[in-house]
Amino acid sequence: MNKQSTKVEAERPANAGLADVTVVGGAGHVGIPLVLAFAEAGLTVNVNDINRETLATLRSGKLPFIEYDAEPLLAKALKANKLIFSSTPAEIGNRGPVIVTVGTPVDEFFNPVRKSVQDCIDALLPHLADGQLLVLRSTVYPGTTAWLDSYLKRLGRNLKVAFCPERVVQGYGIKELREMPQIVTGTTPEAEKEAAALFRLIAPEIVTVSPIEAEFAKLFSNAYRYIEFAATNQFYLIAKQAGADYQAIMKAVKHNYPRMKTFPGPGFAAGPCLFKDTMQLAAFARNQFGLGHAAMQINEGLVLNVVEDLRRSYELEKMTVGLLGMAFKANIDDTRSSLSYKLKKALMSSAREVLTADPFVTTDPAILPLDVVVERSDLLILCTPHTAYKTADLKGKPVVDVWGFLENANVVY
Repeated sequence: MNKQSTKVEAERPANAGLADVTVVGGAGHVGIPLVLAFAEAGLTVNVNDINRETLATLRSGKLPFIEYDAEPLLAKALKANKLIFSSTPAEIGNRGPVIVTVGTPVDEFFNPVRKSVQDCIDALLPHLADGQLLVLRSTVYPGTTAWLDSYLKRLGRNLKVAFCPERVVQGYGIKELREMPQIVTGTTPEAEKEAAALFRLIAPEIVTVSPIEAEFAKLFSNAYRYIEFAATNQFYLIAKQAGADYQAIMKAVKHNYPRMKTFPGPGFAAGPCLFKDTMQLAAFARNQFGLGHAAMQINEGLVLNVVEDLRRSYELEKMTVGLLGMAFKANIDDTRSSLSYKLKKALMSSAREVLTADPFVTTDPAILPLDVVVERSDLLILCTPHTAYKTADLKGKPVVDVWGFLENANVVY
């Protein structure tokens, strides 16, 4: 054993070696459902995350954000001592699989940033042993899995590299991990076999493909959903321009017509994945992904269309506008990439005042109680169709409802 290895072993906490699996970024949105699923399967999980505050929250038996069905599993895992909490690479064991939930974000020019993955791996490498399974979990730019394997070999390291993409819906990861097939790939047959055995503990079915195919499978899934939302949003704008009721059109189209059963309704398509992953595909295709670019223009532009229509219809400079819902989707507390904030910013240059409400979001100090926003507003806009708004008393105030969600409100748009 060399001096560096001796130093690493001296720094490694005694309980690090007790973990059956380590999840790096384990206290995040991708990590927590995975951690609890493995703990429920009987594994001892090292929850490794640089956010010590979030780790403390988990250790206390609470969740840092909404994840339905997770609290009972967290309580059970804590009681059974199935969770080890760590905040540095040195606290990762050198046996057992290590799952990394760091993906490739996009920069200010909407180009993928592979360096985020490299920086994470570089920090982990001194604490990993050759032969250990290293699994990428979050969305990565096409070719990243093969690149990582080649990168490690250039450094003289011999780890088993796999990619097992996360595909669950925000807030419902626990439920969907139990129900959905897991795509698995590895850069060697040994890596693929070991990764499949690991995820077979928590998934009902394993689907194996090549690394590039697995990477495309994740990106295509998110881009397709984003394009579907763009199609319905474009139809909505066309119908509105013609003075037609889009909800009536959708009802007629979908009634006993199975081929349109899954066609989504209009709304603000946002969140941390759909737009970003569509951008990654566009970058990979050298900006020749016209369908993806069109989807981005439509979905991002819907908010600006609403504001422009309101400017023509109302004297916004004399009005207080209340925004209902700041999370990026219904019944969760995640505001990442929420179009509600784009709408707020666009309105602030026109309206007298813009107020915001959300029954779930606790991280935005500007959010007010619903009754206060309703009372003080001249016009309301439903930004996020939280279930609570379905029966809320909006005092007869005019409401903009792109979603077609409200049934007994004074909908004006």
